[in-house]
Amino acid sequence: MHGPAPQQPRKAKDYKSDVKPIWCAGCGHFAVLSAITKSLAHLALPPEQVALVSGIGCSSRLPAYTHVYGFHGIHGRALPIATGLKVARPDLTVLVTGGDGDGFSIGGNHFMHACRRNTDLTYIVMDNEVYGMTKGQASPTTPPDWTGSHLTPRGTGLPSFNPAAIALASGAGFIARGFSGDPKGLTELLVEAIQYPGFAFVHVLSPCVTFHPEQKEWKQQVHPQGVGTTDDPMLAAQHIQQEDRMATGLIFRATPHKPVQGAVEPVAVTSLREQFVV
Repeated sequence: MHGPAPQQPRKAKDYKSDVKPIWCAGCGHFAVLSAITKSLAHLALPPEQVALVSGIGCSSRLPAYTHVYGFHGIHGRALPIATGLKVARPDLTVLVTGGDGDGFSIGGNHFMHACRRNTDLTYIVMDNEVYGMTKGQASPTTPPDWTGSHLTPRGTGLPSFNPAAIALASGAGFIARGFSGDPKGLTELLVEAIQYPGFAFVHVLSPCVTFHPEQKEWKQQVHPQGVGTTDDPMLAAQHIQQEDRMATGLIFRATPHKPVQGAVEPVAVTSLREQFVV
């Protein structure tokens, strides 16, 4: 018997479309797009076996810039669309992209339940702590004392959303944080996330230098994690609450044989798919 045919070598350009990105100069999303295409090339995934689903916002333009199956959804609904796609077509590698507004505000409910369901998706959130496409309003991750928006000239006064903490509490088995200013490190994280057999959340610090120019300083503030990756949710929770939210690397990775309590076993996901197949 012959083994499976080896995957053909791929290059990042194989996954890029002819559509040119229209992000502002200096936007971190350019590097995220590059990291996504490089990670797909590293895994040698055929473009026709990859799907990229997005919501609304600057970061959600990504499907148009890639040469894979794409779906540009509506605001906050990328995860349920992607979940339905993966359940119906488990043979596809499904990636989901969005921003902090799309993912944690109107899409916050879907974010929590996608973590809980543990469907085999890779969710990449480009967080610039601001609504960039609608000209600079505060988002769920905006610091409470940020006065850069005309709508909140004294700051929001609200505690900012902690994506990693919410993901862990909701049952995500893979939680990582990357930085667009470290494309090599981000690519490596995405490769691991795509290979993880469950819901993988990659929180990407991606500066918006147009509406949040203070983020130019992130290059000096971002740093590697001071502790190693853990599969213990209690240790991960302690680390997430104590760190400054600027540490990059793989934070938490549950072993597939011992999923986080409340997560759905892969076999259960298959059963769910079978229920909807007529």
